[in-house]
Amino acid sequence: MHLTKEEEAIYDGEFGATRQKAMEILVALGDIYGADRLIAIKSAQVSGASYKTIGDAGLEWISSLEGKVKVSTILNPIGMDREKWREIGVSEGFAARQKEILRVYERLGISLECTCTPYYTNSPALNDHLAWAESSAVAYANSVLGARTNREGGPSALAAALIGKTPCYGLHLDKNRAPEVLVRVNAELHDVDYGALGYVVGKSVGDRIPLFELSSIPSKDELKAFGAALGASGAVALYHVKGVTPESSNFDAPTERISLDLEDIKKIYDDNTPDLIAFGCPHCSGAELRKIADLLEGKKVCIELWVCTSRRIMEQHEDVVKLIEKSGAKVICDTCMVVSPATEKFERVMVNSGKALQYLPNLCGVDAVLGSTEDCIKTACG
Repeated sequence: MHLTKEEEAIYDGEFGATRQKAMEILVALGDIYGADRLIAIKSAQVSGASYKTIGDAGLEWISSLEGKVKVSTILNPIGMDREKWREIGVSEGFAARQKEILRVYERLGISLECTCTPYYTNSPALNDHLAWAESSAVAYANSVLGARTNREGGPSALAAALIGKTPCYGLHLDKNRAPEVLVRVNAELHDVDYGALGYVVGKSVGDRIPLFELSSIPSKDELKAFGAALGASGAVALYHVKGVTPESSNFDAPTERISLDLEDIKKIYDDNTPDLIAFGCPHCSGAELRKIADLLEGKKVCIELWVCTSRRIMEQHEDVVKLIEKSGAKVICDTCMVVSPATEKFERVMVNSGKALQYLPNLCGVDAVLGSTEDCIKTACG
């Protein structure tokens, strides 16, 4: 991989040990994946933020780093709400270590947004190069916004942020963004159907790029849920929806084809009684908060209900948040049901997210069931 003189100097340690470590990570990735150079990025999004996932070893590593990030960089969700951690059942010990992680990332110049929806804060433009790590954010940026990012690991995203560049390979290149399988869906879809579709298709396509022909036009929130599920049950970092996503007309339709109907999608729904109902995987938008508030109007929850969102979105919709909390539901920021240890005290969680359906059993050891937003509220209120 070709390096400029400045990049070589960073690699040789002339700009300090931290930037040298970061450059070594980027060069190693570039060599593995055949990149010919580094390219400048507009922003980064760093995972490995919850103490639950990185532990003391991860905290020790990031604590060894010095300096500041070179581009706008947002942190992924952490393991607790910074203000309500006691309320959701996080221990004092966990909270202390989580706060230390936040202090370290803040010292590096990273914005403590703590969200899996960084595009609500800093939305990239078509063809912008990024280094984002969270799988659902990667899928949304590539697919819905037409930006360009590989599915970075926490260390590589942090390295890219510290250098302001990333290796030019994979989805940064036109030739690697073409669809590989056509998926025809012979049904009108709504709400959680998109997450269910992503959950089903992700298991079939793995890390390949699908092109979808849909009978209905999904909203931005539905596309968000769709990509999140594709990236969780499979490893899809880019998908196209014919006539909807910005690059869907740039390529010929692939020869391999899959056809699905509503029965194929609905078979994963389940109405087993949960002891927690949780929204916000990925974090809720303002429109999703309003929908939940409307469905809860005049009702009281009899099963614990969490609504996870970013602190910025919560602050922008304070009146809506008050309406949700009037029902007894909890609006939770900075974290979600997947990365917080608070979820582990429950036995079964009902979600409207294909991503959470995939991750909760594996990462939290709790059963998960899928339902529409309406069904989740109906269950929560008895």
